[in-house]
Amino acid sequence: MRAPDTAPGQTPSPSARHAFRTGFFATLRLEIAEAFRARWFAIYSVVFFALVGVLLTFGLTESRVLGFTGLSRTLVTYIQLTMAIVPIFILITTVRSLAGDREAGVFEWVLGLPVGIGAWYFGRFAGRCLLAAAPVVGALAVAVLYGVARGVAVPWLELGFDVGLLLAMIFAFVGIGFLISAFARSVDTAQTVAFLLWLALVLALDLVLLGALIRGRLAVEGVVAIAMLNPLQVFRTGSMLLFDPQLVLLGPTAFTVFDIFGRVGFMIWSFAYPLLLGTLAAVGGWAILRRGDLP
Repeated sequence: MRAPDTAPGQTPSPSARHAFRTGFFATLRLEIAEAFRARWFAIYSVVFFALVGVLLTFGLTESRVLGFTGLSRTLVTYIQLTMAIVPIFILITTVRSLAGDREAGVFEWVLGLPVGIGAWYFGRFAGRCLLAAAPVVGALAVAVLYGVARGVAVPWLELGFDVGLLLAMIFAFVGIGFLISAFARSVDTAQTVAFLLWLALVLALDLVLLGALIRGRLAVEGVVAIAMLNPLQVFRTGSMLLFDPQLVLLGPTAFTVFDIFGRVGFMIWSFAYPLLLGTLAAVGGWAILRRGDLP
C-alpha cells in the first residue's frame, strides 16, 4: 500500500484525489464482497430479520401498550432491542478488521497493493458502516411495509428520527471498533478490549452512575452530564424522546436533562455526539495506523 501522495498540510493534486477515490471505492467493494461470504454477516442479518418477524408474529402492530398503537409499539421495542444487540455485535466483528490482518500476517501483501493507505482504511470503514446498517434498517423497512400492507398507521416522524439515531449509533461504534483494532496487536486483545468497553458502557447506564450519585453525593446535574457522554445512554434517551416527550420513564432525572439541554437541544445532541465520537475515533485509528510500525 502506497503512502499518501501529499504531505500533511498540502492540498491534494487532482491525480491524488482521483487515486484516493479509486482506491476508496475498490476497497469498499472488496469489503462488501468479503462480508457476503462471511458467516458473521449472515448471522447478523438473520438476527434482525428474525427479530422483526417475531415482533410482527406476536401482533405488536395491533397492540395498545402505554398509549403506543400501530407500528409505534413495534418501533419502540425494536429500537430498545437493537441497543442491546448492535453495539456488542459491531465491536466484536469490527475490531477484527485491522487486528485480524495484522495477526494473520497479510499486511505485507495488502501494503504492496497500488492503493493509498488512507483510501484503504476509510474504504474499509465506510464498508463496515454500510454492512452494519443494512440489516438493521432493512429489517425495519420490512416491518413498515408489513404495516402499510395491513393498513396500520405508520409514525413516519418517529420512524425517521429513530432510523437517524440508529445510523448515528452504528457510525459511532464502528469508529470505536476501528480505533481499538488499530492499536491492538492481536484479535484476542482487540476483542477483550471491545467487550470490556461495552460492559462498562452498559453498566454506566444505571448501576455505576447510581452508585456514584449515592456514595459520592454528586450533584444530579454532574451525574446527568457524565451520563450524556455515554453513547448508549444518549441513544436510549433520544429514542424515548419522541414517544415520551416528557421522558416520564426517566423519572425526576428528565427535569435535569431538559434543564441542561432543552428538548430540541437534546435531539440535536443525540445526533451530533455519536457522529462526532465516531469521527474522532475513526480519525484516531487512522493516525495510529499511519504512524505505527507497519510491517
